[in-house]
Amino acid sequence: MAKIQVSIAVGDYDRMRPLYDGQVQIDGVDPQFMQLEPEEIFFRAFRHADFDISELSMSSYSVKTAAGNCPYIAVPVFPSRAFRHNSIYVRTDRIKSPADLKGCRIGTPEYQVTANVWARMFLEEDYNIRPQDMTWVRGGYNDPGRVEKIALNLPENIRIETAPDGVTISSMLARGEVDAVIGPRAPSCFDEGAPNVGYLFPDPQQAGTEWYRRTGIFPIMHVLGIRKTLAEKHPWLPATVVKAFEKSKALAYARLRDPSASKVTLPFVEEQLRAAQKLMGDDFWSYGLEPNRHVLQRFLRRHHEEGLSSRLLTPEEMFHPASLETHKI
Repeated sequence: MAKIQVSIAVGDYDRMRPLYDGQVQIDGVDPQFMQLEPEEIFFRAFRHADFDISELSMSSYSVKTAAGNCPYIAVPVFPSRAFRHNSIYVRTDRIKSPADLKGCRIGTPEYQVTANVWARMFLEEDYNIRPQDMTWVRGGYNDPGRVEKIALNLPENIRIETAPDGVTISSMLARGEVDAVIGPRAPSCFDEGAPNVGYLFPDPQQAGTEWYRRTGIFPIMHVLGIRKTLAEKHPWLPATVVKAFEKSKALAYARLRDPSASKVTLPFVEEQLRAAQKLMGDDFWSYGLEPNRHVLQRFLRRHHEEGLSSRLLTPEEMFHPASLETHKI
């Protein structure tokens, strides 16, 4: 039987590289990998379903799945995870603590991005800062004119404005026209060292670590989706994809654990790895439904409470049934 040709759009991550270089094969598949930035992948996937297999924003996927119009069905492979206490950038001359965010104007690339759902969760649960307490200003970080990639039906008490024509939320933060920016990457003014622009949490790693100790949550940002028509035509494909991506991640783990020569261009990698294992266990970047059920349930409940998903999804609904179990020897 000839292998099926499949386009796969994912980011350039160490956990994917054994797949890119052919060290790990996807059974029965001739993959055509495209290593793209998340913003491009998500825009093309949700606007045009350009790819057969695609990394997907978990929030956008949840919106579309709840509405019953998503062209993809996910498998429990999580290409991106991140603690999001480092996702809130503020005017440090105005904002000294989370309480100061009440009544403020908050720049955001898109209201529904996954990072923002997690950030709004801990802002409300830990500091009593609700989404309706702020005005949200939507726009591109560095390119003006960015819009929500999918339609939303938000509660009436959520105030959203669009950044003025030709203006970015990064420039608005630098000039003080917004009080903060919340999103999955740093605004360019932060990277450029603009005065009076900094993190809300001076030590985001410490804040995220303390939150993990209390909640046990390592936030999932992205899932891996398979075009539904392809999964229907080849019902063996979802389980095969999970198997291959698990193997690829295991190889990435093994490379990190080899202390003879660092595989990452960063000092103290071994020490960081040991700290992560001590805090979160050996398989800290777990795939699969059961190890992540509590993370998914917490996210889906929050997502629905915010009015982003039209109904409360269950974790099982998010994934192809064939991807939820595997053989044992």
